[in-house]
Amino acid sequence: MLIRFEVNGSAVEVEAEPRLTLADCLRHQLRLTGTHIGCEHGVCGACTVLVDGDAVRSCLMLAVQAEGAKVTTVEGLSDDAELTPLQKSFRKHHALQCGFCTPGMITTAHALLSEEPDCDAARVREVLSGNLCRCTGYIPIVEAVLDARAAYRDNAGGVAGKA
Repeated sequence: MLIRFEVNGSAVEVEAEPRLTLADCLRHQLRLTGTHIGCEHGVCGACTVLVDGDAVRSCLMLAVQAEGAKVTTVEGLSDDAELTPLQKSFRKHHALQCGFCTPGMITTAHALLSEEPDCDAARVREVLSGNLCRCTGYIPIVEAVLDARAAYRDNAGGVAGKA
């Protein structure tokens, strides 16, 4: 099937079998390898991307379901000129170790902060509870998200992710 959608601001056309997941399409056909595949059951959150602004597990979504949608991967959250405030905050707080969960964490946190820039620690923990990390113990991750809130508040209505 021919699928047309937008990825990170660019229109794409992909030839894909109906059973191909969005995660596999992004990684193998579009070479956007920031979207990691962990459990392939929607449990770990490593494959989280934004679809029309909502955080979605791309391992559970078929590529054909993205027809006409706007998909944003971790690569699309910045313009490559420099790290986003959220990425800088993850670095500042040592909120990553092996880095495998980081793209899903950042994408999920970006979706949260875009909608709720004044969220509290309990809300951050609740939203990130669906993203598994085996290395950091979550405290630095929550601290990083809380520290990045100001950039999202300051950029209300601005370009997503480029706060």
